[in-house]
Amino acid sequence: MQSKNAAELFIRTLRAYRAAEKYRLHEFVVMPDHFHILITVGAEWTIERAIQLVKGGFAFRAGKELGFKAPVWQKGFSEIRVLDAETFENQREYVRNNPVAAGLAPTAEAYAYSSACGRGELDPPPQRLKPAFLAELYGTPEGVP
Repeated sequence: MQSKNAAELFIRTLRAYRAAEKYRLHEFVVMPDHFHILITVGAEWTIERAIQLVKGGFAFRAGKELGFKAPVWQKGFSEIRVLDAETFENQREYVRNNPVAAGLAPTAEAYAYSSACGRGELDPPPQRLKPAFLAELYGTPEGVP
């Protein structure tokens, strides 16, 4: 993201797809040159499709509203699958504290382009997350990505 306007548009894009129930949004941060989101997709969606939606939706809007030229994004993305409550909390903290680690803000809450500063409603953690010790004992049911 190169500007305040682009960051704000990206956040509106995230919120619009959350409102359309394309995914559940648990945490996000928009950095100067990348973003992090913690989302849960439903059984009818893949994470790849959700990311394509976010990146494509933003690129379309940025072209119309901000005059961005394609391509807006690099191809691909990195994914971490969260299967237990401990991993969820670790990822949540990583996303929240990314601007602090990068020296962009003194605290997560002070960074304007993140969910940590209280920017709107977030979804609760997925109910299916196991405590870490149970995940180790019993594993994950077949069919769960």
